[in-house]
Amino acid sequence: MTATVRDPGAVIPEGERVAVSVVLPAFNEASLLGSTVTNLVTGLDERKLDYEIVIVENGSTDGTLRLARTLSAKVPRVRLVSLPTPNYGAALYAGFQAARGETIVNFDVDYYDLGFLDLASAAIGNGEASVVLASKRAPGADDRRPFIRRCLTFALSALSRAVLQMPVSDAHGIKALGRADLVPIVEQARLRGSIYDVEVVLRAARAGLRILEVPATVVERRPPRTSLSRRSVEALVDVMKLRLILFSESPRRPARRGLLSGQASRRDPD
Repeated sequence: MTATVRDPGAVIPEGERVAVSVVLPAFNEASLLGSTVTNLVTGLDERKLDYEIVIVENGSTDGTLRLARTLSAKVPRVRLVSLPTPNYGAALYAGFQAARGETIVNFDVDYYDLGFLDLASAAIGNGEASVVLASKRAPGADDRRPFIRRCLTFALSALSRAVLQMPVSDAHGIKALGRADLVPIVEQARLRGSIYDVEVVLRAARAGLRILEVPATVVERRPPRTSLSRRSVEALVDVMKLRLILFSESPRRPARRGLLSGQASRRDPD
């Protein structure tokens, strides 16, 4: 990725492209949002990248929106999108729509890794991939979350592969996408719930885009924001909805599968 000479403290003119957009959904993340944005800004500035961070606050009931407004006012590279109701998929959609980067990566407030961004940006920039996934189930991955969380990830991955013919081991999590390929996929995706990003990856595969998986190391930094049982039921329902949606659409050409293994491991910063 080409470095820029733009002053890191300069506001990016409206409508102007940047090299990297970091889309950061935020729901009730007042305790972590400040440190996450600080770490991201520091790391991206050190890399001399032309970037923006798009915080997508969605329906928070704590001080997340107030903090996000403060950050966007004080940090030139931080932008804020706010949605009235909690919805991870809708937040990702809004963030992807707002992003101005040639490479777009979605991180979570509690789960991010600039080393993954380095690898993914290089793969997208040299044409090796259109989508790069940090997989919790790829060979070499180290999932250190509680047992129940690992079980739910396994179940969602197995269900997605069986019902949706998902050609990757784990489509739910942080990922990077090239703008040129992402724009039509974002417009095609019809669900806005917890598996919105799964639909994006599946549609990318059905479009024949090359997808690479990088093994991830995952450490839980805080308890889940929503009930695991509720999320599980929602995911199950959405998988079946997506199956019906795809069945009603015309067939797509087969995916070209790719797996990048053993080259990098994501670490969730302390």
